[in-house]
Amino acid sequence: MRTLNVEQNGVTLQVRVDGVDHPLAPTIVFSNALGTTLHLWQKVIPLLPEGIRFIRYDMRGHGQSDVPTAPYTMGQLVSDAEAVCDALQVKDAMFVGLSVGGMVAQGLAVKRPDLIRALVLSNTAAKIGNPAFWQERIETVRTKGMVTAGAEIIRRWFGRDFDGSPDVAQWRAMLQAADPDGYAGTCAAIAGTDFYTPTSGLRIPTLGIAGGHDASTPADLVRETVDLIPGSQFEVMSRCGHMPCIEDPITFAEILSRFIANTGHA
Repeated sequence: MRTLNVEQNGVTLQVRVDGVDHPLAPTIVFSNALGTTLHLWQKVIPLLPEGIRFIRYDMRGHGQSDVPTAPYTMGQLVSDAEAVCDALQVKDAMFVGLSVGGMVAQGLAVKRPDLIRALVLSNTAAKIGNPAFWQERIETVRTKGMVTAGAEIIRRWFGRDFDGSPDVAQWRAMLQAADPDGYAGTCAAIAGTDFYTPTSGLRIPTLGIAGGHDASTPADLVRETVDLIPGSQFEVMSRCGHMPCIEDPITFAEILSRFIANTGHA
């Protein structure tokens, strides 16, 4: 394991590398959901095949990365991911993005096809919500803070089986610790994004993963997005909500491992 900082236009991003720490190793890059840190993937990575370099990072406004002045744009979030990949000499990676991380994945695949040879779009879409929804979320976070706002957000994250279990506590704490400015800035980036046209031009192996109880990006919305890409695959984790990699990391890792094998990425 190695932790490093990557600078992108005056913003410092925290990055972690696990597995085979070499630029020639098959590489998987992970991009997180709104309100989460790179620890989102901590239970999945140990279950994946050996011989792979795993890269994850905290988005601007999240975790140990800098919190620049809001609002942010999706172009900035995509450029941040690009800077992380370039700093670690990434080529032909598999890019796994969840929620807003999946939007970053789509944008980066269009902008830098040399970086990405396969996509995993988990609990995401080409367009999520609408500007009015995100403006309301921004106002709630700014006026009530993350502890109060987080109570409603956490209910949208998890399926019935996981919600209320003792395991929820650590993820609730992570969300409540999120910086309100960073959270609100990222909400603005999501509100301004519609990737239907650029994503429909992608021609790379793509896997969509959805949660059967996801209230934020329902399974039909995820399917609609991955169907834009010819030959894409689609899986539903029927008992999960918006965070299947947290709720059922074993099944999530099994689905991802099959895709890794099918694309010859390991």
